[in-house]
Amino acid sequence: MAEPFGEALGAKASLYTLEAGGLRARITDYAGALVSLEAPDRSGRRDHIVLGFDDVADYIAAGGSFGALLGRNANRIAGGRLAIDGTTYRLSQNENGNTLHGGARGFNKRYWTVAEAGKSQIRLTLDSPDGDQGFPGDVHAEALWRLDEKALSLSLTATTTRPTALSLSAHPYFNLDGPSSAHCLDHEIAIDAGQFLETDAQQIPTGVLLPVADTPFDFRTARPIRQRIREPHAQLRYGKGYDHYFVLAERTDALRQAIFVRAQSTGRTLEILTTQPGVQFYTGNNLNGSVAGRGGLYRQSAGFAIEPQGFPDAPNHPGFPSVILRPGQAYRQEIVYRLGVET
Repeated sequence: MAEPFGEALGAKASLYTLEAGGLRARITDYAGALVSLEAPDRSGRRDHIVLGFDDVADYIAAGGSFGALLGRNANRIAGGRLAIDGTTYRLSQNENGNTLHGGARGFNKRYWTVAEAGKSQIRLTLDSPDGDQGFPGDVHAEALWRLDEKALSLSLTATTTRPTALSLSAHPYFNLDGPSSAHCLDHEIAIDAGQFLETDAQQIPTGVLLPVADTPFDFRTARPIRQRIREPHAQLRYGKGYDHYFVLAERTDALRQAIFVRAQSTGRTLEILTTQPGVQFYTGNNLNGSVAGRGGLYRQSAGFAIEPQGFPDAPNHPGFPSVILRPGQAYRQEIVYRLGVET
């Protein structure tokens, strides 16, 4: 059942609730965003574990990508330049002359169509025309959010009429301690990655894959986020903290675990599984207290985001796995957010 979720950009937004077992998720048709996810702690108390707002207008005023679906191309494309088969396309530039998350009106800045909605799943669609934000091809994208007693899953599929860059993802900010917690720095996190992408000062990949060993980027064994985030490492300075692409150790397109997160104070755990080759790990470094959401002002590290996706700026790096989707091909990726409790 749809509930009103305010009005913005000349349209009325709707909110949909999914429930299964002790979990509850709410999805809006604006940006296909995950507005809330509620899960029990070790005492059985259910509370919100993602950052969010109570009205669609608040999402637009806040900017960023709180909970949103990302596309056509998650992360950055250098200089807004996309070259495919000898043709160069000029894309919408919305961050320091680069294209971030598909441009100024990426998939995270528009309404999706609700194709079906039930008690435990919702399917949304979006049609992006040829030339949208400079990208070639008519793209039809679908996002299926599904909730069961243990996990929230997201299936992302798409087709195109012309070769185009396509890398879809989602951008929920998690804080497993709940809305009363000011930050996520005490969360312990493990990332199954032996390498991460080096970036320049604008956070554009240089093309070099750096080993995580003996750096603040080594999360192969779980440790608190805060432990090394303030070290004087050039990559941490560029990102103002962690905002980097981690290349997963297992090179496969099969669904497998990439991330494990534990919140000691509440006992909540989060496993993130993906079919993608890597994940962007972001510690909310640009949150500065200028917006208030569920729980109060959102300041730096109020939550962390894990964005499974293709390699950023892949079209400009022939050595990276391709993110080019061609006519006749079917894009399909899966993300699973598996929730648990440790006593």
